[in-house]
Amino acid sequence: MADESVRYPGLIVPVGHVEPVPRRVRGTVGGRIAFDTRRALYVWERRPYPQFSIPVEDLVDGTLVDEGHSEQRGAGSARRHSLRVGSELRAGAAWVWADDAPEPLHGTVRFEWVALDSWFEEDELVFVHPRSPYARVDTRRSSSSVRVEVDGVVLADAPHCVKLFETGLPTRYYLDPPYVDLTRLRPTDTVSSCPYKGTTSGYWSFDSEVGAHEDIAWAYDHPTNQVDGVAGMITFYNERVDLYVDGALLPRAR
Repeated sequence: MADESVRYPGLIVPVGHVEPVPRRVRGTVGGRIAFDTRRALYVWERRPYPQFSIPVEDLVDGTLVDEGHSEQRGAGSARRHSLRVGSELRAGAAWVWADDAPEPLHGTVRFEWVALDSWFEEDELVFVHPRSPYARVDTRRSSSSVRVEVDGVVLADAPHCVKLFETGLPTRYYLDPPYVDLTRLRPTDTVSSCPYKGTTSGYWSFDSEVGAHEDIAWAYDHPTNQVDGVAGMITFYNERVDLYVDGALLPRAR
């Protein structure tokens, strides 16, 4: 699974920073609740976004099995554990913080995201990694016209759009499908997930006389609630196309 969020630039949050999560957090394995807590912590092991650290006391069906290996995890050293939930055993799934980690992390465990089958904030699924409390995603309907060209070929020409603003990323311009020339685009099997927008429903590539341009457009048919304004619409990577907004060519995003 590709992940658009890997390009997400770092915010100014220091590595090792810890703060409370004001939401109920749950994780499941094999259809069973591994943990259920209202006392989760955010911990920044790297700058772009935090991870959840869960009080060991709030494990429900989950049991930790010490694997006898320790290493540095950004916020401090931690000891690696397997996670057993019923008949399921997930090796290398958990890291229990050692005494040199920040004091609030003592008695908590940081799970590898992919070791669990699903994560919930309150009753909503969370994808890829926790959402940073310092990142924001908004959509706004706009009368700005948008034209998309690649190698001199017009792939979209829309009289209006929905603009998606995401902290640290270029503005994305979502277009209604009738204004996108899908006859020139080639559907691909690529799927990406984003903790702020959800899981994509489709990607498209374009084969011009110059060459192939892979996965330059995508859509979310069922995005998260905060960006439902772009449901069923198509957007293009600003970085890979010539994008004209209100007739002006925008510099390619980097």
